[in-house]
Amino acid sequence: MKYRKLGNTDERLSAIGLGCMGMSFAYGQSDEGENIKTLEKALELGINFWDTADMYASGANEELLSKVLVSNRDKVFIATKFGFRIKGGKSTPSSRSDIYFDGSPEWIKTAVDNSLRRLKIDTIDLYYAHRVDPNVPIEETVGAMAELVKSGKVRYLGLSEASPESIRKANAIHPIAAVQSEYSLLTRDVENGVLPTLQELGISLVPYSPLSRGLVTNKLDLNKLEEQDFRRSIPRNSGASLENNQNLVADFARFAEEKQVTPAQLALAWVLAQGDNIIPIPGTRKASRLEENAGAVDIALSQAELKEISSILSKYPNVGDRYDEAGMRLVNN
Repeated sequence: MKYRKLGNTDERLSAIGLGCMGMSFAYGQSDEGENIKTLEKALELGINFWDTADMYASGANEELLSKVLVSNRDKVFIATKFGFRIKGGKSTPSSRSDIYFDGSPEWIKTAVDNSLRRLKIDTIDLYYAHRVDPNVPIEETVGAMAELVKSGKVRYLGLSEASPESIRKANAIHPIAAVQSEYSLLTRDVENGVLPTLQELGISLVPYSPLSRGLVTNKLDLNKLEEQDFRRSIPRNSGASLENNQNLVADFARFAEEKQVTPAQLALAWVLAQGDNIIPIPGTRKASRLEENAGAVDIALSQAELKEISSILSKYPNVGDRYDEAGMRLVNN
């Protein structure tokens, strides 16, 4: 495994991290035993950067990680997030309208203690605001997060899906180590403002869904997904956008075959090549896929190859939105 520096800190994180959401949330049923094996494989491969959130299955994902994390605390840099809540305090939402975001200082105090309890640790390495609350000044949210650093409950602070303006305001209150955002061959919004801002300020970009939720692997069969799988509701996975994206990933897969790597490895290598401050966190439930993803750190892309990938992308511009209208309202705030 190769390692990259976290923001302006001295922390060295695996250049490929592990997004753990799908082990408990959004993608249908999973097998706990298989998830545990995948987490153990991450340790074996030197993947020390694990990502979770309190909203993933109402905290069950944090509890799952604790089963491996506690006995390997010195080997894992753990990141979790706060902010999404469910009306009425229900354990699971009955609809998207039941979910709301709370970035208030009052909730932060409760949320961090809940995450620490579920993770069974004393300190969270990287604590993100899962979104920017449009009803709470970012200075107030980050100010409350900074108090967690002072108290020793959190080591570093992060934001998720924040605008350049919010990033600058937050960083003026307390150093921001990382900003998480969706970034992949199909989702390149951050290139227009966010990524240059992070590079200027010395902040890491942590791309989630760097494989476009499996789409760029050229192996995702949407018809075989469980009914409750979140990917069924993504706008880009239907209609003209789906046709566009299937053609795109088929073309991309042919190029990957020529290079004798998998589409997933090539897609991750492309993300890594966009900047030394980028640390993607592809998610998987399978140890074999994790091992495949880890191989991307050894793929060097020439300028000619990067140009060829850009040429492929330019042929298929109709990729579609990554969230529905409600979801898109919570990004780039």
